[in-house]
Amino acid sequence: MAQATLAELAARCSGIELLALDVDGVLTDGVIELDDDGVESKHFHVRDGLGLALWHRAGKRSAILSGRAAEVVRRRAEELKIGHVAQGLADKGEAFRAMLGELGLDARQVCYVGDDLIDLPVLRAAGLAACPADAVAEVRQSAQVITEAPGGRGAVREVVETILRAQGLWHNLCEPFRVPAM
Repeated sequence: MAQATLAELAARCSGIELLALDVDGVLTDGVIELDDDGVESKHFHVRDGLGLALWHRAGKRSAILSGRAAEVVRRRAEELKIGHVAQGLADKGEAFRAMLGELGLDARQVCYVGDDLIDLPVLRAAGLAACPADAVAEVRQSAQVITEAPGGRGAVREVVETILRAQGLWHNLCEPFRVPAM
């Protein structure tokens, strides 16, 4: 599917209450660093963090559905106040359905951001499918929103801004950051 028209995008965004995210290639640049002791590290972008803070300030919920499991993801999710974290998933579609039941949501209320083949079942089920610019071709074809930024470089922030603008919430959320002219 090509990127949605403005009218289609507005309709899809109107009911979004949960932002569900993959980690590697979405919240991070997809690089997995392992040191000699097997300690894993990842690169997260600060703009994605502020985007999630604004998302939560708007009264919205967030979740992580990750194929890999890593302590650094749990820690970052805690810092960002991401309410639902599921890691080490072999089947993200099954985890998505379980999450919907736990949170009492309909799939149409969820925007999912993924970048690789394992994300396709959730992208196809969610109310709004989004991906970073550098997602694999099959994912880009399934997404209604394709960001300009690659994964781990502000893509999540772009998705948050897109939804909150469509819902008419972005301007007021930015108001505390506006400085009066001197």
